[in-house]
Amino acid sequence: MENAGGDVMDTDGMCDRIEKPDANVDAFVSEPGRRERLRREGAAVLRRWPDPADRPALFGVPVGVKDIIHVDGLPTRAGSALPPEALVGRQAPVVDRLRRAGALVAGKTATAEFAVSAPAPTRNPHNPQHTPGGSSSGSAAAVAAGMVPLAVGTQTIGSMIRPAAYCGVVGFKPTYGRIPTQGVIANAPTFDTVGLFAAHVAGVIPAAQALCDHWRPVVPAVAGPVLGVPDGPYLERADSDARRAFDDHARQLADRGCTVRRIPFPGDFEDVVAQQFLINRYELAQVHAIWFPRYGELYREETVRAIRVGQKIDKEAYDGALRAREVFRERVRAAMVDAAVDAWLTPAATGPAPRGLGSTGNPIMCLPWSFAGMPAVSVPAGSAPNGLPLGLQLVAAPCADEELLATAGWVEAIVSPGRGGGSC
Repeated sequence: MENAGGDVMDTDGMCDRIEKPDANVDAFVSEPGRRERLRREGAAVLRRWPDPADRPALFGVPVGVKDIIHVDGLPTRAGSALPPEALVGRQAPVVDRLRRAGALVAGKTATAEFAVSAPAPTRNPHNPQHTPGGSSSGSAAAVAAGMVPLAVGTQTIGSMIRPAAYCGVVGFKPTYGRIPTQGVIANAPTFDTVGLFAAHVAGVIPAAQALCDHWRPVVPAVAGPVLGVPDGPYLERADSDARRAFDDHARQLADRGCTVRRIPFPGDFEDVVAQQFLINRYELAQVHAIWFPRYGELYREETVRAIRVGQKIDKEAYDGALRAREVFRERVRAAMVDAAVDAWLTPAATGPAPRGLGSTGNPIMCLPWSFAGMPAVSVPAGSAPNGLPLGLQLVAAPCADEELLATAGWVEAIVSPGRGGGSC
């Protein structure tokens, strides 16, 4: 496809990069006519921005979009067996913003059913016998396999940071609410956050700028950030491989000028876990209050169990958990101020991707930060003894997303030498 200025939009190449590896990975939802659609949309993008000097940041970038996000012209199935006509909705603002920035929707990426816990068929590109994580499994795997340079996912507990770590890519979960969630089938609206996957931190930045509300220019990376390690029962949830790698990376960062401070976890960790679970399950049941009675026999077992639990939770307990969430958020804020830390530093997951495709892995390392609505980034950080990727998680104060990405870029250059500097 060529425009009057001689530019070529290689939509066939885009499709080749998706179709060939996806036969083994299953990152994308099947789409008959993908090539023809992308040819049409690529031609429209070229007509809209014929002058290279006027093109937006994501011009011609193919993007995978998690299949709980409504995209005009593509059905939303949410990884379920429900009829797509039951799930229709208006195109999500995040897709509007992608298209205004010149991006092409490469297709829908696979998701756990309704972004809960029943896994998608997606396999880890590093080893197909291992999970890619969930629920944004398809988006993470699509970037890891080189199918697309950018993908959109969502996180309720650990659905972006964990698969990013398992698949060896960068996952960015902004502050809760910075990317609108309208047009996204909810899991738990109190926590649901739209985010991004890319191969490098530099690949996230132009997309974050286009998608996040009130984005400020990314501040220059500052050498020697102050990072807090939350000691106690939270950190003890990581397995031995993850802990050893984490300790090694913390020492490596300290040797390069970073200040690493050990800080007691701010609050009762087990209470935080229980409160997050209660809010999540209560809201999940509310989201499915119309669909579940009508289509319950089409839901998978894991989702049915989660909804049934939520149906038994009373409003008083739910309201109490919401109040506890506010208390925890203030404790985290105060702990960061008192210790003068720029960000928390933790393992991104409890270890490398587990073997088998029957589970998406444990989201516990992400849980408290999602509970508090804080922005987080997973940066690839070497490998476990079995060769599968590991990740470091950085978590900043709410609305410090720009500073978080700057810090993440600095950390990436140290723990992932040779990976930094990429872009869309």
